[in-house]
Amino acid sequence: MKLSIIIPVYNEAATLEHLVEKVNGVDAGVEKEIVLIDDCSRDGTRDIMKKLESVHPDWKFVYHEVNRGKGAALRSGFQAATGDLVIIQDADLEYDPGEYPKLLAPILDGHADVVYGSRFLGGGPHRVVYYWHYVGNKFLTTLSNMMTNLNLTDMEVCYKVFKKKVIDSIELKENRFGFEVEVTAKISRGGWVIYEVPISYYGRSYDEGKKITWKDGFRAIWCILKYRFA
Repeated sequence: MKLSIIIPVYNEAATLEHLVEKVNGVDAGVEKEIVLIDDCSRDGTRDIMKKLESVHPDWKFVYHEVNRGKGAALRSGFQAATGDLVIIQDADLEYDPGEYPKLLAPILDGHADVVYGSRFLGGGPHRVVYYWHYVGNKFLTTLSNMMTNLNLTDMEVCYKVFKKKVIDSIELKENRFGFEVEVTAKISRGGWVIYEVPISYYGRSYDEGKKITWKDGFRAIWCILKYRFA
């Protein structure tokens, strides 16, 4: 059993090396494949990626020549992945790779096809940051659940684990953060078994590099309605 860890990267020079060190060091209980996708970073991230590539020739590196968005970077990563399972890992330090074993457990135990982490199930430390982000997240998750008839608590979470056959069966189109909505809607229609597990969350501020904005929230609402009927 092999796990492909898909890491989309955009302007994460401050955190990337620390993050990949943590990912590389974690014992996930299965073989690991690390896949990094640079989405045309402009802050020196690409230089770090090239250095990592020279040290870790067994990892996979993908480079976008124009900035295309997180969803597009994930598609490139999924295409490059060869694992039986895939997990999404942001390149910042908001999520702890040490939690891979509990995210994988429902699949490895034969219960699930897909696992979502949840920042709202009380699983560990949770940095206190933006109230209106919390409200927006709960609103988007509720609206998504109404359209998909799922009872997720955290649709927008980064940590999502898929059997590779699940993600290969879905045609994904969203280039930015609409990916979260799109993949949830299409998985719900596929009849795959979905589990949630509680996770920790070490959120960061905009001064620390957070990228999602209110515009992405409005796009998410559009995507929820779009993929309900598309």
